[in-house]
Amino acid sequence: MKRARPATVSEGWEKAGSPLDIARIRQDFPILRQRVHGKPLVYLDNAATSQKPQCVIDAVRRYYEAENSNIHRGIHYLSERATAEYEETRAKVQRFLNASDSREIVFVRGTTEGINLVTQSYGRKFVKAGDEILITAMEHHSNIVPWQILCEQAGARLRVIPMNHDGELLLEEYERLLGGRTKLVAVAHVSNALGTVNPVKQIVELAHRRGVPVLLDGAQAAPHMAVDVQALDCDFYTFSGHKLFGPTGIGVLYGKAPHLEAMPPYQAGGDMISLVTFEKTHYNVLPYKFEAGTPHIAGGIGLGAAVDYVTGIGLEAIAAYERELLAYATQALSAIRGLKVIGTAKEKAAVLSFVLEGVHPHDIGTILDREGVAIRAGHHCAMPVMQRFGVPATARASFAFYNTKEEVDVLVRGVHKVLKVFR
Repeated sequence: MKRARPATVSEGWEKAGSPLDIARIRQDFPILRQRVHGKPLVYLDNAATSQKPQCVIDAVRRYYEAENSNIHRGIHYLSERATAEYEETRAKVQRFLNASDSREIVFVRGTTEGINLVTQSYGRKFVKAGDEILITAMEHHSNIVPWQILCEQAGARLRVIPMNHDGELLLEEYERLLGGRTKLVAVAHVSNALGTVNPVKQIVELAHRRGVPVLLDGAQAAPHMAVDVQALDCDFYTFSGHKLFGPTGIGVLYGKAPHLEAMPPYQAGGDMISLVTFEKTHYNVLPYKFEAGTPHIAGGIGLGAAVDYVTGIGLEAIAAYERELLAYATQALSAIRGLKVIGTAKEKAAVLSFVLEGVHPHDIGTILDREGVAIRAGHHCAMPVMQRFGVPATARASFAFYNTKEEVDVLVRGVHKVLKVFR
């Protein structure tokens, strides 16, 4: 049965499969109405962080104005009210990811902490000297460095699945790397630097044939496409609230309950315990065993509002519109002489990285900023990717469902201005 659209979502969108009313959607994002350097803001840095709809802003403000209290411990009205709303977000995220149980939803600060939790809890318990961890050549630093630290601690080895020059993983090499010593595979669902959508279901299936668990970094996927963790059959999935149009400092780690049950606590303190004596401590049940101390309550409530918002629009509709926007932008930018797109995989999310002959990406970003266009320039916390493609950095335009083809046109005109400055 189809769920009713949340009241916080703007009315007026067409039925699923029809074009989104982008003008109406943009009205929900107050920041998009401002001007930068005298020009209308064109925000194309969504892979770094997304903008927030008014319903998310209102949810955070409402908590601080009318519900501010600590959760789980209090028996007074404010605490019970805040606890109920915070825990309702957990149930919303369970439905959003199609997890089988809300106990499998652990709140963290973001994707980075979710990965660190797995490395320092699951990894430290189950990865031993001589074991191997597999990652890919396109990972964000947050899905490289924690595994390096674990390998140093355990005496294990980090191995890398290579990719081709289009930015696609070489699955034959992945199968070759999978072996008796492989203890875990960690893969980005979507590359933040290239936009590549990895064949994660196939990656999970191949690993599971050998009894190897898989963690998926969903930071760039969850805001842009429907994610079903049961269909993927992944063992862990993590994403950040701030990329899903929610607050910063809140994120989610999904883990299959048997894994989470077998894992020791990641941090110690209040709320992750059921009984403490000087002789012994008994830990709390899932998911609270991994949630030490006072959490980011306002952030959790804001994340719930963000989940309602994108669910109300529809992830399938969002993905379809963003594919259309990416195709339009790719065609327009590729026509510019001297511009080269970095990352041309057949399956891509709405990320477009490029370089201009003779122009440093930082200069591109600076000049575009004067035109009101916000992009990202640099290595995007993916230095190995830059090394693979032989560039020091790229300029990256990353799109969301509130962006328009007219904004892409502004970007293209801005790139032409960059060329006039340097030629």
